[in-house]
Amino acid sequence: MTGVSPSIDARAALRAAVVTTAARLAPGHGIPIPRHLALLAEAELPPPPAVWTDAMAQTVSALLSARAQRDALVDGSDVIRRYFDGVRLKRPAAMSYSGRALLLASVGEYCAAIGSAQHAARFGAESLLFADTPALRYRAFSVMALGHAINGEYVAAESALAAAQTIFVSAGWPVDETAYLVFLAEILTAAARCDIERLAAVPEAMALAHRDDAYGTYTARAAGVMVKLLRHRFADGRAEARELLHGSLRSASHRMVRHFLLCILSDLYIAQGDDMQALAVLAPYENPEGHGICFSMQRATALLRLGRERELLLETDACVASGTGHCLRTFTPVLLRRALAQHRLGHTRRARQSMEAALLIMERTGTWATPFLMLPHDETRRLMEDVVARNPELRHLLTALEAILLRVAAPENETAPAYAAQGLTPAERTLASLLESPLSLAEIARERGVSLNTVKSQVRSIYLKLGVSGRAEAIEQWNSVDA
Repeated sequence: MTGVSPSIDARAALRAAVVTTAARLAPGHGIPIPRHLALLAEAELPPPPAVWTDAMAQTVSALLSARAQRDALVDGSDVIRRYFDGVRLKRPAAMSYSGRALLLASVGEYCAAIGSAQHAARFGAESLLFADTPALRYRAFSVMALGHAINGEYVAAESALAAAQTIFVSAGWPVDETAYLVFLAEILTAAARCDIERLAAVPEAMALAHRDDAYGTYTARAAGVMVKLLRHRFADGRAEARELLHGSLRSASHRMVRHFLLCILSDLYIAQGDDMQALAVLAPYENPEGHGICFSMQRATALLRLGRERELLLETDACVASGTGHCLRTFTPVLLRRALAQHRLGHTRRARQSMEAALLIMERTGTWATPFLMLPHDETRRLMEDVVARNPELRHLLTALEAILLRVAAPENETAPAYAAQGLTPAERTLASLLESPLSLAEIARERGVSLNTVKSQVRSIYLKLGVSGRAEAIEQWNSVDA
């Protein structure tokens, strides 16, 4: 009996996925097919070729973009070092401009996915050098915008976003071909500017453009949690963050977005005065390469509020020592938190130096809000004013920064919520958070992998410790700090 070998079928399917996906990475030919992305995300990358050709560039472009878009990031930056020294190929190339531009943009997209912001922006800029069509220029600007946004270079990010938008509108491409990277850059930039209305508009735009993309849906909802934080809807935000982090939607999400969401959840706990729980949320996590998400910085906020200044400095020493290897967006908040810790410990000169360095970075990258999230308002303002008084060239920043502090800093008299003193166990705290969700007790039991009787027993214990008689009262007491 004759037939086609299964291995031949598999190779043909893989090649078809490569060709179709590569053609759709830039707009104008439709969006990548989810089945193809899933197939390519699992495929092995080829060894570095003796000579790079357009066909090889097409293959690697499709494979790297699939890994980025389907969160297949286990190999980290080793993938990039396999082919590149910096932004230069290790092997000679005989490629067209378009082939090189496509490859460089896909490498930048992958770098952004693993949180290597500086490399993402750099590969995007290199791609733009060779982009010889509007579609490839749009893709290059999209990568640049996200790389700059992750790195906290918001002026550059907004410039790249504007350029990408101009190209997209001029070309008349359908809205569903809007790059996911553009939406993510828009989320980061709007959040950093504390532009709540602009940020709130992004999930709606994503729902319109990527309505059938589970990954886009997850990111849109995560952006909505940030909106709730900025609008002081802390209980609602915390419930949705827990649902996204622990629910089934997590399986179709990007690591960086999940990490962002963890940091937002930590801020939500801090906003409600539960600094210990904010630390507990972050406890299992280590800083990823490049510190595109910096859990040390996030922990520093809670440590500062708990008065554990020396522990804060130890936690962030490695961030300061990493120098240019640290993401700029998360490095500036590290400097601010270290400045306040050093000032409390009586290290006035070091405190001023750290604050001055942070303000100088903000002057160059654009005044932004997120570094000040949940910092003590009066203490931060006094140290900032002290430094500005000694540096008149920074005086023009003061009005904007004081307005930002009023919106995002924590009040000086924040007190712990009522439940913190009631002796809830860690398991009961977790369960109390889930009570805010729409899940039934049976669904909560399945989510946590325990019996319904166990959940019911813990709920009775929670009610007793909170002095309430039902779920609604427990939620109200749990969130009493909101008032």
